[in-house]
Amino acid sequence: VQLQASGGGLVQTGGSLRLSCAASGRRFSNNGMGWFRQIPGKEREFVASINWNGGSPYYADSVKGRFAISRDNARNTVYLLMNSLQPEDTAVYYCAASRYASGSSQAASYTNWGQGTLVTVSS
Repeated sequence: VQLQASGGGLVQTGGSLRLSCAASGRRFSNNGMGWFRQIPGKEREFVASINWNGGSPYYADSVKGRFAISRDNARNTVYLLMNSLQPEDTAVYYCAASRYASGSSQAASYTNWGQGTLVTVSS
């Protein structure tokens, strides 16, 4: 079972990126999915989550109104569209699959994690 995150890169302040997380080895269409991010030396923090059916997207206050999480169960893929990026959004972004059908802001709810993709926002 593997989650492969992609789409990170270098972008200027105010720019946009779309991250993708593709699952292989099993389907996650019955699982909530989430995105987290981590700056070296800091704890991993919640970014966004979504229920198994694409409902109830939930966001950290720091990204609300700028980021959008979505999923395509037919493609076994979850996305994170990031707009109006700021330097403080610079981090390694991880996708994860929850043990539950609903998404969650709690990292302990997630059992499968991707390898991370680096997002760097230049000022």
